[in-house]
Order: sequence, then structure tokens, then C-alpha cells
Amino acid sequence: MTSPRLALVHDWLTGMRGGEKCLEPAAVRWPDAELRTLLHRRGSVSPAIERLRISASWLNALPGWPRYYRYLLPLMPMAAGHRFRDVDLVLSFSHCVAKGAIAPPGVPHVCYCFTPMRYAWHQRGQYFRDGERGIKAKLRNGLLSRMRDWDRRTSDRVTHFVAISETIRQRIRDCYGRDSTVIHPPVETDFYTPDDAMARENFYLVVSALAPYKRFDLAIEAFERLGRRLVVIGSGQELAKLKAKAGSNVAFLGWQPDDVIRDYYRRCRAVLFPAEEDFGIVPVEAQACGAPVIAFGRGGATETVRPLGSAEAPTGVFFAEQTCESLIEAIARFEANRDAFSPEAARANALPFSRQRYERELFGFIDAVLRSSRSTTAIAPSQS
Repeated sequence: MTSPRLALVHDWLTGMRGGEKCLEPAAVRWPDAELRTLLHRRGSVSPAIERLRISASWLNALPGWPRYYRYLLPLMPMAAGHRFRDVDLVLSFSHCVAKGAIAPPGVPHVCYCFTPMRYAWHQRGQYFRDGERGIKAKLRNGLLSRMRDWDRRTSDRVTHFVAISETIRQRIRDCYGRDSTVIHPPVETDFYTPDDAMARENFYLVVSALAPYKRFDLAIEAFERLGRRLVVIGSGQELAKLKAKAGSNVAFLGWQPDDVIRDYYRRCRAVLFPAEEDFGIVPVEAQACGAPVIAFGRGGATETVRPLGSAEAPTGVFFAEQTCESLIEAIARFEANRDAFSPEAARANALPFSRQRYERELFGFIDAVLRSSRSTTAIAPSQS
């Protein structure tokens, strides 16, 4: 049997974050696939992805776009209707507009969905100030409503949705009226491992892109009150605002290579995760290194962290509200019960999210869709 001809689609390629780590195994499995994307900054992703035949949209020709590409959101739907010919399957990895790709008639389009467009649906208020009025707010809200309509309408271009978590499975139901199969993203559990020679130190850790919905303003405020040490690894549009609020007890390290991040996972007292995240790879990486997690008790963390009080071997503590007071209370509960957390339990809880499991489930799903598609084609009546 000849190898299937796959087309891959991704929103944009500007760095190796969680979405790109989901794309990479597909790039290794199907190295001859064409990859379509809105924007591609050369050298920003792994060699396996860079070796693909990458085609970027007309947005990529705009001068200096890496400095302002997020502001191109209104133009992205117009650039996202990638059309394919002579392929057996289209596989899109989408949190914005990649799912708008158009497969040939009768060809399946599988969308690995990180979330429906969150700024147009569930988290608009966390990206933009609630209650803002005036012409600017009206224009913005009108634009986002049109993007939400586009997002719903183009869901029909997808034949099979795969959700990264039960949280996203429910959002897909809410937004598109479609069911999906859950396949959790991959975590490099062979790389993120404990080191018994390292002792836990007296600091807490944040690892993340510093976007508004991540709610690290809560961590900064909480640690300003507590006076505890906090290390922040990451950058983003909130960086300057967070630095302005932080005291001398908070250290901002910017983005760091994976081996440095692993080192901090191994040494921190606990990792903070205040966002209502779609899945959240950071809590799993942290647990793979034996670190406990203090997380907001909604979203993907509820699928990856075993909370204190509901499990014999807890791996973290949840806080119920996205407020400074609720986070401080969770930190106090964690401190009072530190003996309840073991590196072995955290590690064991992370292992089911390995890259090997992801590849087995995703590739098995793709193979099943291809078999079904071929079977349907084989028995279809000829057209005269």
C-alpha cells in the first residue's frame, strides 16, 4: 500500500510552544507532507518541522510582521482558506484559523483543536477590558462577532474534530455543535525527569507565555503580599506590566532553553498555574520532574493534577476563584500539607501523557480515518 499523501496546516510558526510540539510528531511521521501556515519565521521551530515543504500565506510578505503579527487577526480569516489538491487527508492544528483549510471533495479533514478561537468566544473579557465603551470597543466587538461567525461557519470544513482535553471537547460542542475525540497533547516525559541529587529550594515557579488570560497578575500580587520568592520564566505582552507590579522578591528570567526550565522544575517548591487553560503542558512537565502544582481548579489542570483532599497521593492544590485571596489560601494549604506530596506520585501522574502515547493515539486515529475513507471510496458507485 502506498503511503498516504497528507497535507498539514498550522496557524503560524514563530516558536516551539505547545502547539508546535503537537505538530512535530506529524512532521516526523509524514516528512513528505506539505505544511501550510499563515506566517513562518525561518528557524523558529524544530528541524523536523523546518524540513517540510512550508508554504506561508500572503501575510508573510508584510515587512516586519514578527513585531506585530497578533494585530493581523482581522486579516487572518481571509488568508486562512488554504486549498489542497491530490491529497488523501488534511490534518490541521488549530487554535485560531487553521481549521478553515479546505480539503478536496470527499477527502477527510481532521482538526486537532487546541480550542475554538478563545478571544472571539469564551475568553474575550480576559483579552480585552470588560465594560470598555466607545467607538474603539464597538469596532472591536463587531469584528470579534464576525470572527466568531466565521469560526462557526467554517467548522463544516472539518470532518473529524480531535480535542486536546475534555474541556475543549465541551467547547467544541458549545461553539460548533459537534462531538470530538479527546487525545491529550504530548509531554516529553523522557526529558522532564526528577533528579534525586537536587533538593527542593525555597522558591515558587511560573513557566508560561505572559498573555492576559494566563492571569499571572494574581501570582505577582499574591507574592507581593507574602514576600516569598517567585521565579518567572517566559515573556509576552504582559511582561512590562507584570514587572512594574513586582517587588524585588520576583525574578524574571525571560524565555529559557528546555534544560534550564527542567532545572528549575527540579528545584522549585511548587509550580503556579493560575490560568483556566485549554490543557496546560506546564503542570505535566512539572509533575514529570516531581514538582507539585498549585493551579486554578478549572480547565485542563483538572484533567492532569490530582488535588489535595480528593486523592490518596495528591500532586497539587486547586484554588476555586481567580482572586489573589484564593491563591494565597491555596499556597497556605500547600505549605501546611507539604508532607502529603511526593515526587514519585507526581512523576507517576505525568507518565500517561507521554509523547509515545500521543503518537500512538493520534496516528491510530488518522489511520482509522484513512481506512474508512478508502473503504467509502471503494464502494461508492461510479459517476457516469
